[in-house]
Amino acid sequence: MTSEEKYADAMLEPLFIQEREDAYRNPTEVKMSQIVLPCHANHCGEVSIGQLLKWMDSTACLAAERHAGSPCMTASVDDIHFEHIIGVGKVVNIIAKVNRAFTSSMEVGILVNCEDLYTDCQWKVCHAFATFVARRTEAGKVHLKQVIPHTQLEQLEYSLAAERRRMRLIHAEIITDLLSSSTAQLGECQEFQGSVPAERTRVESVELVLPPHANHQVSTFGGQIMAWMENVATIAASRLCNAHPTLRSIDMFHFRGPSHIGDRLVLKAIVNNTFKHSMEVGVCAEAYKGGEPLRHINSAFMTFEVLDIDRKPSMLPRIRPEPVDGKRRYQEAIARKKIRLDRKYIISCKQTEMPHSVPWDPSNQMYLSYNNVSALKLMDTRNNWVLTSEKNKVRLYTLEENHVLCFKVEMHVGVPAEQTFHLLSDLTRRKEWDQHYEGCEVITHVDEEDTIYRVTTPSVRKGGKGQDFILLASRRKPCDARDPYLIALRSVTLPTHPPSEEYTRGEVLCAGFAIWEEPSTVTKITYYNQATPGVLQYISTDIAGLSSSFSSAFSACSHFLETNKDSLAALPPCAL
Repeated sequence: MTSEEKYADAMLEPLFIQEREDAYRNPTEVKMSQIVLPCHANHCGEVSIGQLLKWMDSTACLAAERHAGSPCMTASVDDIHFEHIIGVGKVVNIIAKVNRAFTSSMEVGILVNCEDLYTDCQWKVCHAFATFVARRTEAGKVHLKQVIPHTQLEQLEYSLAAERRRMRLIHAEIITDLLSSSTAQLGECQEFQGSVPAERTRVESVELVLPPHANHQVSTFGGQIMAWMENVATIAASRLCNAHPTLRSIDMFHFRGPSHIGDRLVLKAIVNNTFKHSMEVGVCAEAYKGGEPLRHINSAFMTFEVLDIDRKPSMLPRIRPEPVDGKRRYQEAIARKKIRLDRKYIISCKQTEMPHSVPWDPSNQMYLSYNNVSALKLMDTRNNWVLTSEKNKVRLYTLEENHVLCFKVEMHVGVPAEQTFHLLSDLTRRKEWDQHYEGCEVITHVDEEDTIYRVTTPSVRKGGKGQDFILLASRRKPCDARDPYLIALRSVTLPTHPPSEEYTRGEVLCAGFAIWEEPSTVTKITYYNQATPGVLQYISTDIAGLSSSFSSAFSACSHFLETNKDSLAALPPCAL
């Protein structure tokens, strides 16, 4: 087996694990298989990404409508990274299912893999998350039924869907702020000898929306619009380098409004900027009918590469932007590239592949917060914990996977969940019950849900140095009754707070509280920690069964909550 085949098997493993679980199949799951014919491919014999987007959108829409029981429309699509190309004769397998439903919208997960019928080899091409909105019926506004997760994987996706939705809702505003602040620091555009004028790459094309382009609601397929946008973007990229480009990624985008049969769809594309081995192409889709003014349908940013004969990215020529708007797009593309790399690295990387402390700055705050909460949710959905010890109704569990040790402490308190959440959210008060917290100061209140702290802890050895931690605390209230309150912690680095000689800098990869409201005003508190060397020294004797200090600490926590359950004093503003 080649290294590529091993990689392919590893990427598809979760899919097949899910299918083997007692022959269970998600009721919203829809599968599509298409053999790639020459009519689906470009002149290089590779499937057109536009065609692939149409297949993905159709499959996801069917899954959404299966759950909603009513017509649905594509509202947005998250970032898509295309890992492999697909040649003529290969089979494209697409699986889509609803991860979670909200009031009238739902998140649909899409997995695309490619199959070689002659070698029986399969590999992952991409995965995506799309949001669909159920349309109103004659009876009025649609109120979607909830998705009930049955497997551990479904529970994880259900939980993460709420966090991804939060990121989508604030994405446009945050990106706008980051672009304005980042471009202001870039200064003037640089002039390069031999650069290509941006106007040379400009493309404009019009499409008439006909019945084959529309769905059963006479609205233009979202996938069809994406395919037309990909077409003009590819032409723009080709004009820059006089070669066939390969689409590598599409940034998150939202459909601003619907298009219908009879509309004229005007598609415009231009290369905004080029980097060493990649280029960003901006695309805009607008619609009109008759003498109506243009309606903005969608805008997207696509990243292309040009591969040489060895399938390696080629060097690209520099772009010379047009005056005014062209220079703005040029600078914004540089800012977006950094944002894109932060997003891909922080969100896509597995926890074991990330350094413990990631540099924090405003441009990656949204993605660090997402990763922080997602890592805690991942631990919370695992069901193979092993009970190590129990004392005074406080339980200690451990879990070892892939040479990583995690532990959790579980107990119940007679304090309402929301009050428990508020009290535990303020890390400056943790030293009132946790002997390992010597001091805690707020460095900055990032926003209503995120705060950065500096925490100091005593040495476990006599005469040794204590430790300090720079922690990002991300708080989340539940979206509905099946979600817990969450307080997620992870280490970050700040240039204003470098390591000092007085303390050893410790690191936390993933830690925090999941707080569940249970019947009869009982609250279940679960504390999780993915043990790092800086943390393990405080809990190692408990895990080995040589101590029960964890019981004392969390009994003190219970007492602290009971004592303060009727008080909201001294809470941080973001917790109120």
